[in-house]
Amino acid sequence: MFGMLKRHLRQPGSLFLFVWLCHLVEHQKVQAGNCWLQQGKNGRCQVLYMPGMSREECCRSQRLGTSWTEEDVPNTTLFRWMIFNGGAPNCIPCKGGESCENVDCGSGKICKINRKGKPRCVCAPDCSNITWKGPVCGTDGKTYKDECALLRAKCKNQPDLDVQYQGKCKKSCSDVLCPGTFRCVVDQTNSAYCVPCNRFCPDATSPEQYLCGNDGIIYPSACHLRKATCLHGRSIGVAYEGKCIKAKSCEDIRCKAGKKCLWDTRMGRGRCSLCADSCPESRANEAVCASDNTTYPSECAMKQAACSMGVLLEVKHPGSCNSTSTTASVSRKDPEGLA
Repeated sequence: MFGMLKRHLRQPGSLFLFVWLCHLVEHQKVQAGNCWLQQGKNGRCQVLYMPGMSREECCRSQRLGTSWTEEDVPNTTLFRWMIFNGGAPNCIPCKGGESCENVDCGSGKICKINRKGKPRCVCAPDCSNITWKGPVCGTDGKTYKDECALLRAKCKNQPDLDVQYQGKCKKSCSDVLCPGTFRCVVDQTNSAYCVPCNRFCPDATSPEQYLCGNDGIIYPSACHLRKATCLHGRSIGVAYEGKCIKAKSCEDIRCKAGKKCLWDTRMGRGRCSLCADSCPESRANEAVCASDNTTYPSECAMKQAACSMGVLLEVKHPGSCNSTSTTASVSRKDPEGLA
């Protein structure tokens, strides 16, 4: 390989090409961000010029007012910042951008000069007003050691993360105190969530809004399904989109791309489910006993088996089916729902 490289480098212009390729590879290592045409009086970046640009690329034009953000966030978040928040936070102006002056880092962040002498926004949430010092359950279903730890995670890469209730995330609603008008609901994985309950739902205006629930009931919209979920205190889940039909087998049910119909032999109904291509390596304590009385190394492995057989499988209880120390069986349904 090195011999071929030497021969190519002897050709006219090849050295320039080689140097350019090296520069390109090195350039790809530079973190990309968003380039903006101006920084507003509120300190936020406004008028998006080009996404996926490094700070060097963005500031190369030397245009007065050009600014840069290193945030790697979804387009929906950028849209929300521009429409509702007056621009993007963490705005670093190109000219005069060697200090933290006029840099707006947004809520939960402060500007600091890094080792290269460049301004950088770092997470530093204000935790002084937090009264609850214990663990909290986040809206992502994960337990954080305290609210300050959750705020740091929110600042880093989860802008929509919030506290849903105090204490560790639980598997039942018995000890969960939801704030305000929120109500505790157990989802298909037996995890407790605090969700807003709709008192009124508008009538369906399109046939595409109809959903067939896992309970075999037709719901006019996702709002109506969530309302029923709140009333029952347990997630119902979506079998498939559209009105429920009298299907004799999965051949009668059309699933959207990426989903496969699994037949529920007990209820005589079909359900569209996501099928994973691969599962992470299982741990010893992740084994589950499925509804076919077979022990699988994990819930993911059970779902893979269900997809290969085309038959719906549910978790009877954690652990081996041969275990004698298992407590009362817990039904954990396929996580397909709108709770």
